[in-house]
Amino acid sequence: MNHKHTNALINETSPYLLQHAHNPVNWHAWGEAALSKAKADDKPILLSIGYSACHWCHVMEHESFENEEIAKLMNDNFVNIKVDREERPDLDQIYMTAVQMMTGHGGWPMTMFLTPQGVPFYGGTYFPPDDRSNMPGFPRVLLSVAEAYRSQREQVGNTATQMLGELRRVGLAAESRDLLTTEILDGAYRGIAKNYDRVNGGFGGAPKFPPAMTLEFFLHAYHRTHDQEALKMVIETCRKMAEGGMYDQLGGGFHRYSVDAKWLVPHFEKMLYDNALLSRLYLHVYQITKDEFARRIATETLDYVVREMTDSRGGFYSSQDADSEGIEGKFFVWSQEEIIASLGESDGAIFGDYFDITAQGNFEGDNILHVNATIDDLASRYNTDAASVRAIIDNGRRRLFEIRERRKKPGRDQKVLTAWNGFMLASFAEASAILDDDNYREVARANARFMLDDLSHDGLLLRTYKDGYAKLNAYLEDYASFIDGLISLYEATGEIEWIENGIALTKKMIEEFWDEDEGGFFFTGRSHERLIVRSKEWMDNATPSGNSIAAMSLLRLSLLTGDEDYRRRATTILRLMADQIRRYPSAFGFALTALDFYLASPLEVALLASDSTALFADLWRTLWSTYLPNRIIVPIAGDEPRAREIVPLLKARDAPKSGVTAYVCEHYTCQAPTQESSELTRQLLQD
Repeated sequence: MNHKHTNALINETSPYLLQHAHNPVNWHAWGEAALSKAKADDKPILLSIGYSACHWCHVMEHESFENEEIAKLMNDNFVNIKVDREERPDLDQIYMTAVQMMTGHGGWPMTMFLTPQGVPFYGGTYFPPDDRSNMPGFPRVLLSVAEAYRSQREQVGNTATQMLGELRRVGLAAESRDLLTTEILDGAYRGIAKNYDRVNGGFGGAPKFPPAMTLEFFLHAYHRTHDQEALKMVIETCRKMAEGGMYDQLGGGFHRYSVDAKWLVPHFEKMLYDNALLSRLYLHVYQITKDEFARRIATETLDYVVREMTDSRGGFYSSQDADSEGIEGKFFVWSQEEIIASLGESDGAIFGDYFDITAQGNFEGDNILHVNATIDDLASRYNTDAASVRAIIDNGRRRLFEIRERRKKPGRDQKVLTAWNGFMLASFAEASAILDDDNYREVARANARFMLDDLSHDGLLLRTYKDGYAKLNAYLEDYASFIDGLISLYEATGEIEWIENGIALTKKMIEEFWDEDEGGFFFTGRSHERLIVRSKEWMDNATPSGNSIAAMSLLRLSLLTGDEDYRRRATTILRLMADQIRRYPSAFGFALTALDFYLASPLEVALLASDSTALFADLWRTLWSTYLPNRIIVPIAGDEPRAREIVPLLKARDAPKSGVTAYVCEHYTCQAPTQESSELTRQLLQD
């Protein structure tokens, strides 16, 4: 296919950057060449940051970046740099902080204007192609900024200097002078619970994002205090989300967020990290409640990832777009006529009542499937039995899924990101054990092998992989998340290679990222390129912050290996976060689970088996069917000298000649070894 325009992005692997390779804008990727050009030409940098599944990023591209007149203004006055925020979260973090300081809000697409040295002096998010209401058109912005840079250089310099000072202060934290106690956990729980939506579940109003990390903290709170209200809020929210339009009722998996308070109308993109964090949450709800609904949502979400989001080498893709054929949500919505034609009048009526299918629709004339009735209500209404209604619903879901598969699918961002793969690895590892599923165990193994083989170089992790090519130094979140996943895979298999690699990566993470002066981990490593600031991230956003997940991984590794240095570093992180947690608890959902682990007296459970067949038997199922948020699990099949060297819990303990023996220990004290499931349950649950 012949293209009128081709720019330097044609050499990139990011699908988002490649989408802009044929814009008339003379785009550059972030790098020394573009930065040097800005200095040589004495031009400001126009930095545009977005991501593949971002709807408004596509809108701005179509309206402005494909417009030749606007492109000429950009090319004449700026060095234009395009960044995929998922590849370069370091740049996104710095410049998103700047745009929030400048405008009071943030989002994507992000549009920043920088000095040739990379320091921001003006910015915003989406700009329309012409003046609209209170929003200046992009051409007006371009001309104004270019003129200011030419004629008001001193003022621009002063703004940039001031902004650089502000950015250097962001992320500074002092260790709390107060003791770390459960009072922080109790206060955080009360503060977050005040915003609970008792009608729709979740917290606050529209738009509503799935609060996976906060709900995990509430499960920790329930486990610690036995407060039924904490559990009730989790169960209600999980059911409301999974029955809403935010959950794909046919194919499984969660969309990014709901634009309303009742989880009906989603932003239709699907992100790997959401489905990783949510599938893990539903697994934990299933452990507590034994509710088949929670199990079904977890398995459907995991199966969606296997089916739609897994590379042949074992990596997990990043996202699926909201749009297909240029229309947001088109792939996912249905008309009433389509439902009746597909299922028949009788079954179509019952299916339609269950999923709120009407002639007028609930979304721009079409219907988003969401659960709007109970099976028993429909059985009564249609004078039949619940089993028959359930069969109609299940058959209808299968039939419509098959029909939907023939539609043009939304675009998929097939780059593999280390951090997000770490989240997903942990979920598949836990699922393999909790659900006793060998297929999930093999998915997890394949992913870990892929990342160790293809996403590391010279002892360092890399951030991103696509089309056989890995690049970019990994960030803190990549190391911490992958380490977390490797620990979980070791616990779910007993295979020593995973914990060995986890320990090696932890040592590298400390070497590369730890701040020896102030404590805590930097966002970027010592081997990383020098940016305008080297910052730390504390708050959990859509994903856990690198420091949050590092703290949890260090605490788990300290218990597993007996290395107190890991615990000391985790303690420093939590003390650096403590004052902020007290002020803004809802921004620290994952950190709060790490703090709960730290303040608890975690169980150390060893399962010593004669062989792998004996290991994955009744005691294994008993252990993994029990919700134990604060624990480590040490499985071993047969004689494994490397494991005994690494894990103190295994020393001086021999595997039985046949079967499996469980040891439940806590704070240097062990209960009597047992080979009985009932006794293991008693030991695990006693307070």
